[in-house]
Amino acid sequence: MSEVASVLAGLPEDRAPQVGFIGYGDTAAGDRVLIAVDNHYDQTVVDAMATALRDKGATVDIMTTDSGPDREADYRDEVEAVIRDTHWTEKPRRWEGLPSVEDFAGKAGYDLLLHGRGGPTPPTDYRYEQFPWLKEEHLLQGAGGFPRDLHRLINMTTWDKIWHKGPGSVVRLTDPEGTDISFTLHEEYFDGSRRNFTEKPTRAFGHLHGHPPTPILDKEDATGVIAGTTSHIGRPFPRIKVHIEGGRIEAIEGGGPYGDAWREVLEETKNVHYPSFPRPGLFWLWEVAIGTNPWTVRSPNINMVSSGGFEWERRRAGVIHCGMGTRWRAGEEAWAAKNNVKYGHLHVHLLFPTYEITTREGNVIPVIQNGHLNALDDPAVVDLARGYGGDPDVFLKERWIPAVPGITVPGSYDDFARDPAPFIYDDNRKLYVA
Repeated sequence: MSEVASVLAGLPEDRAPQVGFIGYGDTAAGDRVLIAVDNHYDQTVVDAMATALRDKGATVDIMTTDSGPDREADYRDEVEAVIRDTHWTEKPRRWEGLPSVEDFAGKAGYDLLLHGRGGPTPPTDYRYEQFPWLKEEHLLQGAGGFPRDLHRLINMTTWDKIWHKGPGSVVRLTDPEGTDISFTLHEEYFDGSRRNFTEKPTRAFGHLHGHPPTPILDKEDATGVIAGTTSHIGRPFPRIKVHIEGGRIEAIEGGGPYGDAWREVLEETKNVHYPSFPRPGLFWLWEVAIGTNPWTVRSPNINMVSSGGFEWERRRAGVIHCGMGTRWRAGEEAWAAKNNVKYGHLHVHLLFPTYEITTREGNVIPVIQNGHLNALDDPAVVDLARGYGGDPDVFLKERWIPAVPGITVPGSYDDFARDPAPFIYDDNRKLYVA
């Protein structure tokens, strides 16, 4: 673990939030560094990173905030962690950095803050890099140290298809758990005005936008169903089917208590007209985020809140997480907070998606097929991977394939979908049997 921490301590600092593009390499002798975590982090991880930075001559302080006792994840955790009706600085959400910690780091004169584990990194006068390594396994699996130039090429190879072939094309997104949705990549979305939806979206590497972010156009036409059994946080739920028409959720089917909680917010916000959406309603599709790191493996002890939940798995190459609602810390969220109306976006994970672009000329361009990111097979990517040691599969073969009955392992998907948590938790324990 100390070796991986040393690698991270030498990687470039890009202020990027995605694993594989996080580094602390600008640290120099005499720097003052603050590592700010909560009590759910493994102390061994924090100590390993502190040691690696001290070895570079930095002075490292550690701050630990209290996130409450560890516990089993609950069905409603995602809604309670993400949906707000006051400003996020007053009631911070899961993943993002605490504003009080960010303010302290600035006032105390730190050169570098290591803090937070998702969402955009806010602007500060000091260097600020995220620290998403809650568990020892998050370091040991190596995803954070995946070769940066290879990872960059994987992202650009994927992104070139969307950015250069996408304008005016139609995307069809499917998944064996029941997703089947299509939408047009309208040319107006490609004007460069949307955060991280540009020709070179460096800070979106590892989280590539398969659908343009907000604001949503009047002619948005995403229509179909998004279905699955996991989200970022919380207990796996009975299969949910989110019905979308013209870009907006019109109905939510199933999902157990997670679906119930989502339906409550859907009903409460149905007449609210957010400035980023063409018609009233909170839950519009904008996030179709593509993971790109083939070394990502689902977190250990996934049943516990301290694991970080299923949020970690969204980084795996070929996994898509769909988010519906307002964009994190965007203008529409500030507007909602000012008006004391609910905001935020909720997720459904697609573990085996097929994402295909059909151009206006009728050419079909595969981006992901059955959960496998096509860029991993690109000749230029394979050649670069081969240069690291001969066998490109060491770098390009996915280290973890999700086990789902009826899809990747024997069994009945219908039985699994009625109550997926027992199977997922049991399979997760097997991943970490010595």
